[in-house]
Amino acid sequence: MTDTLAPQRLTGPFRAPHNGFQQAPGSIHNDEVASKLGFKGGTVPGSVHMDQFVPMLVQLYGPAWFETGDISLHFTQATVDKEEVQAIVDPGEPRARLQMFNKAGQQICIGTASPKARDEASEVAKRLADQAEAEPGRLRIYADIKPGDVTSDIPMKVARESYEASLGRITERLPIYDEKGVLSPAHVVRLAHMSRPFVLAKSKQPYVGLFGALEVRHLAGPLFADRDYVGRTTMRKLTESPKTENAWYDIDIADAATGKDVASVTFMIRAMKPSSPLWS
Repeated sequence: MTDTLAPQRLTGPFRAPHNGFQQAPGSIHNDEVASKLGFKGGTVPGSVHMDQFVPMLVQLYGPAWFETGDISLHFTQATVDKEEVQAIVDPGEPRARLQMFNKAGQQICIGTASPKARDEASEVAKRLADQAEAEPGRLRIYADIKPGDVTSDIPMKVARESYEASLGRITERLPIYDEKGVLSPAHVVRLAHMSRPFVLAKSKQPYVGLFGALEVRHLAGPLFADRDYVGRTTMRKLTESPKTENAWYDIDIADAATGKDVASVTFMIRAMKPSSPLWS
């Protein structure tokens, strides 16, 4: 099916997202580490950019987007602290098209959004399907990780105090975040990212990783701060490029009290080959 785009483009204001992880040692968000790998400086987490689209998605789909909506982004260029960027939404059926640019006109990410959580033609779903599996024996950092690997019973929780502290840095601070403790998409990613030590436990350290793509699917949301969740992960695919090894995996998030799935997140984690002694 071909997407039908509506003419009424939605354009958000330029914002200057903060890199709150500049002091993290060995991280792509650290200026020194990122510069050595050819970046302009410590990178703003791609998840932070998700939140900049939310006001326009709520305008399109209403508050129910936090209950059953989807946002799916592929990152084409990293940004640095306080670099101004603008989110653009082109409404359409069955999904909207998303883009973000910096002031120089360089594309930061491209993606899709939908009021339906299970969009089989989302940006990340299509890219995942189009990617060729890495050839056997080619991977070094992710050599011991296999498609189909599963981890279960991962405890997850974003403390309300921690969430409230981070809201001071959010580019689009919606009232429901403060009043009800509803997690923004970036913080659903933060919740799901608590699985990384489990799902990538067999990766060969040290290496520097960064988000290449992210998708958040609300199945029975919204999700809340100070609530206990349980995660299970499934490794979907392992791919590579000249500069990276890439792990694509899903995290299904269930309410710990009911056992009901409430959200699902897909990550593509790029492991930078130049950051690993296995590639030196």
